[in-house]
Amino acid sequence: MSWPNDPVLVRTPATSANLGPGFDSLGLALSLYDDVEVAVTGEELSIEVDGEGAEVADRGERHLIVKVLRHTFDVLDELSAAEGAPIMGQPKGIRLRCRNRIPHSRGLGSSSAAIVAGIVAARALHPGGKLLGDEGAFRLATEHEGHPDNVAPCLAGGLTIAWTGAAGPRLVRLKSRVEHVIAFVPEQRLATERARGLLPETVPHGDAAANAGRAALLIAALTAGLDPTVLLDATEDRLHQDYRAPAMPDSAALVARLRAAGVPAVISGAGPTVLAFTTASQVDSMGPEVGNGWHEHPLDVATRGARVMAGEAQVRH
Repeated sequence: MSWPNDPVLVRTPATSANLGPGFDSLGLALSLYDDVEVAVTGEELSIEVDGEGAEVADRGERHLIVKVLRHTFDVLDELSAAEGAPIMGQPKGIRLRCRNRIPHSRGLGSSSAAIVAGIVAARALHPGGKLLGDEGAFRLATEHEGHPDNVAPCLAGGLTIAWTGAAGPRLVRLKSRVEHVIAFVPEQRLATERARGLLPETVPHGDAAANAGRAALLIAALTAGLDPTVLLDATEDRLHQDYRAPAMPDSAALVARLRAAGVPAVISGAGPTVLAFTTASQVDSMGPEVGNGWHEHPLDVATRGARVMAGEAQVRH
């Protein structure tokens, strides 16, 4: 048994987690994609990165996608051994080519996209790839990411609810009736670890109760196509955004301005990107509310998650 000669091309969507009150549980896949091409070679490791993350192309074996690829190959060998199937061992060489469009450290799931790309590519390359099912891939991605809320929509597409139960991480995929959003991306980055470090260990019971109700309302608003005024109420948060505001004052101020204008707006993930449930035509009339210094990305809700692009051309640089 040998490794395939042809490379695989994997496309992974950006994601937005939390969506306001759904802290560490709700996520949405968005139509902004990274393309990752992986080939097993008889040579050494080579990495090419075009776009976001080009500055980390020289990390070698410490590159996130490479680490995930190696780990997934090991997992697939373990599964193959249990089934009496051939064990491949680690390939001598890997050629990794990335075309990254998802902004890094902006709250749009760039690390989740990289992790999922590594797992999906490894499954496509390894002869025992089918032994790692979707649930196993989700568990593995959550293990690398630490939280399931971003990797869930990246894998499944659409709107997802993710949680960790007795059997490990699980997800439910829902169809969002809201199909378009705007991402306002600033120049500055914010490490997820810093944003999470600002959260208190406890919150008032009233705030927790309010968020539970808003999260339930948000699911109804997104899946049933309720009146936009309901969506404005449904995206209200009391658990994390105010606590993180000192690390991203411009983003917090933009959320406040948009919401005052009646636009359901939230911090995307750990920030500092702002996600608004509105359309590009509506945003065009809100220049004073938006202000300067933002890259506006009109996006669709991505109905498909990460996938191998069969028959596609190689990643272009």
